[in-house]
Amino acid sequence: MKIAYASRTGNVESIVQSLGISSVFIENGNEIMDTDYVLFTYTDGYGDVPAEVETFLISNSSHLKGVIVSGDQSYGEAYCLAGDKIAETYDVPCLYKVENSGTDSDVIAIKEILEKL
Repeated sequence: MKIAYASRTGNVESIVQSLGISSVFIENGNEIMDTDYVLFTYTDGYGDVPAEVETFLISNSSHLKGVIVSGDQSYGEAYCLAGDKIAETYDVPCLYKVENSGTDSDVIAIKEILEKL
C-alpha cells in the first residue's frame, strides 16, 4: 500500500519515514496517485483539512483507501478533525489518530493497520 502525505511541521513526515513505506509528499496538491493509497495528513487551523490536501483529493480520491491523521489534543474537539472530515466526505475509514509525531507504539499500530489493507 502506498502512502500520500502532507506535513507542515514535520510531524507527519516523521511518522511516514518511520514506516519505511513508499510514499508521495503532497506539496501543492497537483501530485497524482494512480494506485491505491492511504492518506496521512495533519489537521490545520481549528479542525480544517489542509488546502493542499483538499486540492490533492479532488483528483485522487478514487484510489483513497483510508486516512491517518495527526493532531494536537490541546485543540479539544477539533483534535484530528481533518481525518474525520476526509473520512466522511470520501466514505473511507479514519484508520488512526496520532498525537503530533506519535510514539514508537503508534508506529507499530499503524504498521499493523497498513498490513491488513
